[in-house]
Amino acid sequence: MASDARNRMIAGAARLLAQRGLEATSFSDILDLTGAPRGSLYHHFPEGKDELVSAAVDLAGAHAIALLDQKAGATAEEITKYFLNMWRELLVRSDFSTGCAVLAVAVETDSPDLLRHTAEVFRAWRKRLAELLQQGGLAPKQAAQFAVTLIASSEGAVVLSRAETSLEPFEAVSEQLLDQVRGMAQ
Repeated sequence: MASDARNRMIAGAARLLAQRGLEATSFSDILDLTGAPRGSLYHHFPEGKDELVSAAVDLAGAHAIALLDQKAGATAEEITKYFLNMWRELLVRSDFSTGCAVLAVAVETDSPDLLRHTAEVFRAWRKRLAELLQQGGLAPKQAAQFAVTLIASSEGAVVLSRAETSLEPFEAVSEQLLDQVRGMAQ
């Protein structure tokens, strides 16, 4: 039961970070969303907000890796389409109110530890994407470079689409990325 409260708080924090960002996500907001008792916050996260945010970043990172793993063995183009569709679906389902929790923490934190932590998550995404893209037909260097491009471009496209409440920027970036991966796969 105690673990359930902890997991709910971590999931709630990840959700609020993706929707509101780091600065606009408070302990009170997380408790309101999850229904967890106030005392459990300090019990499960004695080091405070940074400890909870770090756990939420881990959850968001692991979730993305688990989704990517579902495409193991697919072509580089299929992996790219799938990755882009993950973000497209998030935008559509949230009515442009949700982005990336990891990015939100990376751009708002003043904590060197949290910044290092987000870098670790992004590196894990890059590594896994590069592995999948290489398995999908790209040369190792191409796969590594395209993994970085895919993450950076899609994150930027999500930000633009949220700001404009439109899929147009996201679709324009997606089209370019798909053209790029098709060209590499030939």
